[in-house]
Amino acid sequence: MKGWRVTEGATDKSDEILTRVDNGVGLITLNRPKAINSLNQTMVDVLGPLLTRWENDDSVRAVVLSGAGERGLCAGGDVVAVYHSARKDGVEVRKFWRDEYLLNGQIGRFPKPYVSLMDGIVMGGGVGVSAHGSVRVVTEKSKIAMPEVGIGFIPDVGGAFLLSRAPGALGLYAGMTGAPFDGADAIALGFADHYIGHDQLEAFTAAVVSGDVDSALAAHAVEPPSSELVAQRDWIDECFAGDTVADIIAALRTHDAEPAHAAADLIATRSPIAVSVTLEAVRRAAKMETLEDVLVQDYRVSSASARSHDLVEGIRAQIIDKDRNPKWSPPTLAGVSAADIDAYFAPVDDDLRF
Repeated sequence: MKGWRVTEGATDKSDEILTRVDNGVGLITLNRPKAINSLNQTMVDVLGPLLTRWENDDSVRAVVLSGAGERGLCAGGDVVAVYHSARKDGVEVRKFWRDEYLLNGQIGRFPKPYVSLMDGIVMGGGVGVSAHGSVRVVTEKSKIAMPEVGIGFIPDVGGAFLLSRAPGALGLYAGMTGAPFDGADAIALGFADHYIGHDQLEAFTAAVVSGDVDSALAAHAVEPPSSELVAQRDWIDECFAGDTVADIIAALRTHDAEPAHAAADLIATRSPIAVSVTLEAVRRAAKMETLEDVLVQDYRVSSASARSHDLVEGIRAQIIDKDRNPKWSPPTLAGVSAADIDAYFAPVDDDLRF
């Protein structure tokens, strides 16, 4: 790729992050298109020091993050690597999460414009490297989600910080169902700021480089379509007010709105412990002041997940064997106790420090 270079200090996998500085704009491309640019340890190891250098480099005035290929910015973390580490001893995946969450906090504090092109698929870890930036752009092709409950995991990468601050109960809906939402919904939920046509992204980036972020937005951003999720807030707010997951599912099943029944069916397929911890995590995050506070919680919750049955089983069923038939433990919500949920939030010996 002409004009791009391998970032110094990387390994033989360094072509997974492409960078260059053009007229004071640091351009980053996540470059694993066959894996929808999913993050691995090497990529996280490159991004943190890179942002530190650019933060302290007066010649760099802004950063633009994009993903290679046509499918999306980033599909999340490398869940196959998560699976193998969790089956072994969890050491490697806990290191990955620790470094990833420190990176997420660094992005949230980055003092210069950090422009995320959230085009195509942006899920899980992809949200972590984009939605904490200061200028978040979506398109008509954006497909965003925190889908962790589908693999027996809990929304991480500071996702609960965003979910807990979405209007009404929209964040609980997104986190507990794991269902994807579009660019207009992302703006309404607080995951993004600006809507630009997919075919305008190249011109927008060029305008950032030749001018500045504000003038580029003025030239290319358009009014987003109306949010379908916001249009459903009445039943979402009403049903997700329940104290427990069981209360929420019961309210969804008895509501007149047909989409409420579909949401109940979807939540019922998720890991009972994961969806229960997700409800608690989002509600706790709502009372926390900073992204960093939530990332500390995320590391505790993820560390507990690494020891759990459901994370390994969920990845096995969805990704490894693809039988789509996970055997959750406990198998029902009735088997999940308050003590089981609280255990996920216990401090760990290597708690995150910012």
